Amino acid sequence: MPDLLLELFSEEIPARMQAQAAEDLRRLVTGGMVDAGLTYEGAKAFATPRRLALTVHGVTARSRDVREERKGPRVGAPEKALEGFLRAAGLASIEQANVQSDPKKGDFYVAIVEKPGRPAEEIIAELVPEVIRSFPWPKSMRWGARSAPQGTLHSPPEAEGTASLRWVRPLRSILCTFGPETEETTVIPVEIAGVTAGNLTYGHRFMSDGAPIRVRRFDDYVPALEAAKVVLDSERRKAIIETEAKNLAFAQGLDVVEDPGLLDEVAGLVEWPVVLMGRFDERFLAIPDEVIRLTIRANQKCFVLRDPATGALTNRFLLVANIEASDGGKAIAAGNERVIAARLSDARFFWEQDQARRLEDWAEKLKSVTFHEKLGTQAERVERIARLARELAPLVHADPGDAERAARLAKADLPTAMVGEFPELQGVMGRYYALAQGEKPEVANAIRDHYRPQGPGDLVPAEPVAIAVALADKLDTLVGFWAIDEKPTGSKDPYALRRAALGVIRLVLANELRVSLRPLLHDMFSAFGDRLSITPGTLEAGAVAIAGMPGKEEADLPTIKSFSLFDFFVNLLDFFADRLKVHLRDEGARHDLIDAVFALPGQDDLLMIVRRVAALGRFLETEDGANLLVGYRRAANILRAEERKDGEGAFDGPPDHRLIVERGVAEERALLHVMEAAERHAREHVAAEDFEGAMRALAELRPAVDAFFDKVTVNADDPALRVNRLKLLNRLRQATLAVADFSRIAG
Repeated sequence: MPDLLLELFSEEIPARMQAQAAEDLRRLVTGGMVDAGLTYEGAKAFATPRRLALTVHGVTARSRDVREERKGPRVGAPEKALEGFLRAAGLASIEQANVQSDPKKGDFYVAIVEKPGRPAEEIIAELVPEVIRSFPWPKSMRWGARSAPQGTLHSPPEAEGTASLRWVRPLRSILCTFGPETEETTVIPVEIAGVTAGNLTYGHRFMSDGAPIRVRRFDDYVPALEAAKVVLDSERRKAIIETEAKNLAFAQGLDVVEDPGLLDEVAGLVEWPVVLMGRFDERFLAIPDEVIRLTIRANQKCFVLRDPATGALTNRFLLVANIEASDGGKAIAAGNERVIAARLSDARFFWEQDQARRLEDWAEKLKSVTFHEKLGTQAERVERIARLARELAPLVHADPGDAERAARLAKADLPTAMVGEFPELQGVMGRYYALAQGEKPEVANAIRDHYRPQGPGDLVPAEPVAIAVALADKLDTLVGFWAIDEKPTGSKDPYALRRAALGVIRLVLANELRVSLRPLLHDMFSAFGDRLSITPGTLEAGAVAIAGMPGKEEADLPTIKSFSLFDFFVNLLDFFADRLKVHLRDEGARHDLIDAVFALPGQDDLLMIVRRVAALGRFLETEDGANLLVGYRRAANILRAEERKDGEGAFDGPPDHRLIVERGVAEERALLHVMEAAERHAREHVAAEDFEGAMRALAELRPAVDAFFDKVTVNADDPALRVNRLKLLNRLRQATLAVADFSRIAG
């Protein structure tokens, strides 16, 4: 079967765009081929700084013939309906359609549409220009005479204006060959914006002789490029860089500081990677390691090296060149050394100047920095975080004074020159400056760690002071934006509130903290006062709700605001519940068990929710748990059926003990006796936060429930017995609520 080889050769493609562009090329071309009726066995795309390439193996030589029957309007339908049918079916007149009869609908027209298959070459020739013109580059450009405006005095004849081709960088050539591996390939006749496809490609910009390279198919394309100093596969370029870097470092007794993101980027900057080593003045090692690494990475895309014995950075770095220089790379390394020396000199200046002021002085500048127009300045936010951190400190076993001190200094490094140059160092520099001015280590560490965790793979703070400040920071963010009604919607979350909520959840669970969110969030909402968003709709809803409260003849504005506060408060708790569900599902917990626990009232202790879900999962895996669930469902089904007759709540309240004793059967009396004991034991275990014990207590019901359903007729002829037995089943349903809402459990 034939293979397709496509290469789009251009000026340098930004490294950050290459991987996605290769995937987009594969998706668009193969998707278009399938839509046109072609099939294929496999496809793989590649990217280098100057080319996108795609190979598609085992393509069918032509698309299949298609014959379809298209139903039309009834005979005698209006002229407009007939015209639309003819256009859709591609018929010249209604006489070309067949008439079919339906016993119910009468006679109607049917068109038999036959589409013969087309050669793959023809389909690909149409598809490739469409793909190129519609390619989803994040940014693209027009160039050349064709991009000139049309109709002006100096417009060239070929001017197309805004209709001209857009590509990430000027497109120079197209290689497009097709054919079976045992025969000569043909060039697909593709032409776009004056660029005509051929069977030619080009090697390295500097290390090849610049002559075109003629290729037939992928098998000779890759070695031809290799001979012209181009490594096509980005994964292979990364492997070359990694191997050479480790070998160079090992020769000097050093280790490479791994940086996967930088490795991806550098592999997209070169077609023929050559790793070289450079050095800088040892005096710069007095700057923090993070600053050295960021300076060298951001400015020169170089890797730093460390001493394996101490873990400290050394004054060596590795750069990746795109050429094998005649002097062994000495001039290239020297050029990078000069630039890095200049950038490190700037960093040292920032480091020294920042320390000329104490963090308290830097914090004063936060009074003129707006956090959000509706939430005030950064200084106001720091005050709120400091108060909350002090309040949270006892809950996380932190010193309240240290927690407040760390919170007041947590944002102080934001106005510093170093953080201005490298925003990703916020908190990190604050820790260095705090230690330099004599702050306690736990306070300094909290300044660095209070931003964590910032993502699923980030570390969770474990020191009590850091935990208190991190929780305060994230809770203030959540409550503040909730108060001004700036909540996430759909896929949009401009203030990263989902990440903040997940950060709170991970802090609580990783450190096994007992924190009740309900009272904590309520107090925090109150602290925002007039910043709370009160819309006309909220006012109306609040007035209606409060007017229905006992003793409220009319609602005044403060009460309505209180209702609005409560409304936002409940909404935020629901948001936490959703984030916790996502977190637990990612950890492998069953979604129905999470729903079963969350359905219980007052669930605001995240740690206890997680423990309850875990215990419920383990319980249901046992025979007792599975059988109790079956008994519960049988009781619930009977109750639902009877409640439809007697009304919701008809069987609430305790069953009549006297009636059970005097007129009930033995199994009925046994179930009541066991249920009373099981309920008591379950409540005791729940109070002691022993959820597995509570479930074991409920499992005591299993034999009595089985016997009850085997021997007792629930819907007895005697109305009093029927209602009493249904109340007994309702008591069974209510008993399970000690641990979870069993109605939410699937399976």
